[in-house]
Amino acid sequence: MAGTRSRKYEGWPLFANSFRPFFLLAAIQAGLSILAWLPMFYGELSVSSAFAPRDWHVHEMLYGFLPAVITGFLFTAIPNWTGRLPIQGTSLAALMSVWLAGRVAVTLSADTGWAFALLVDAAFLALVVAAAAREIIAGGNWRNLPVVVLVFVLLAGNVAFHLEVHYQGAADVSIRVGIGVVTLLISLIGGRIIPSFTRNWLVKFNPGRLPVPFGRFDGAVIGCSALALISWIVAPLNAVTGVLMALVGGLHLVRLARWAGDRTFRERLLVILHIGYVFVPLGFILNALAVFGALPPSAGIHAWMTGAAGTMTLAVMTRASLGHTGQALTASPAVQGIYAAIIIAALARVAAVVLPAHSDALLHVAACGWLVAFLGFAVAFGPLLAGSRRRALATMGVPAPAR
Repeated sequence: MAGTRSRKYEGWPLFANSFRPFFLLAAIQAGLSILAWLPMFYGELSVSSAFAPRDWHVHEMLYGFLPAVITGFLFTAIPNWTGRLPIQGTSLAALMSVWLAGRVAVTLSADTGWAFALLVDAAFLALVVAAAAREIIAGGNWRNLPVVVLVFVLLAGNVAFHLEVHYQGAADVSIRVGIGVVTLLISLIGGRIIPSFTRNWLVKFNPGRLPVPFGRFDGAVIGCSALALISWIVAPLNAVTGVLMALVGGLHLVRLARWAGDRTFRERLLVILHIGYVFVPLGFILNALAVFGALPPSAGIHAWMTGAAGTMTLAVMTRASLGHTGQALTASPAVQGIYAAIIIAALARVAAVVLPAHSDALLHVAACGWLVAFLGFAVAFGPLLAGSRRRALATMGVPAPAR
């Protein structure tokens, strides 16, 4: 891995690193969007969007919140991958502003027009793809180019979402495209960082059985996952899709078992990564059951989105925020509370589909868990990301070091 280069930065710390504004704003947007979603779901609130309430909710999670987290991660990782300078200062603030403009444009698209909302919203991921591709190609880091290709497919899915809603009245295929891309990104990136972080910690604190590093088996699992997801995007209820989903779910369980997650319970920053990844095979298996009529299709979707995406984003956001600001890599009580809340939210959201008689109560539990997790992250990490280290440590329940 190339060493990281950096330039001296003396501006507002929020724009010193890409993870700072994007993790913070993604967490706030994730919490506020869900805060608005339940009243919208029950017909008690409306927004001036060209999207129907369900499509607004799906879009702002899939093509609003998650691209912000992906961008924060990607532009923090790329300098490590390539040895090139990070995006900072005015450039980073401008990119953040484009993302914010997209959120406003989508929410007010009934007033501004669908085409304007499409152009403003799509501009963000277009800029991300262009900048990421430039850095990776210039740095000769071809190994990580597939990540940028997946983000480009996410951009295409976002454009298709707007077109589907305008011309067909509701989004369909574009939702599955976005979910498929996010699931593959978690499989690809998670398959690299989880065994790596686990190995580093075990060697130091719990010697013994170590995780198997990323290899041919992992590549084969990702390839099979892509095939199953393409089949699901094209024909979600086809029997072939169901068989592929079941087989791939089993392969992911084998993959997860190779990472020695059972030996990491002493360190919550690690075990949450393994728990989050559990929802990847669970999503494949639940989608397989849906194909054969055993469950509604949304069970697997929420396992992937609330479970895998929700948990893994918080796991990466907390770890990266601590590590890249020079804090100890250990989970404070506040961080552990965030993890507990997202696990409860994920389990409740899947259960709301599986147990329809209790769906209203479970939906409220899931929404509350999600709110506590993401707004809790914003409260606990906001001061640290914006620059006040001492106040941040106090918020997280960690004593500030003596001067």
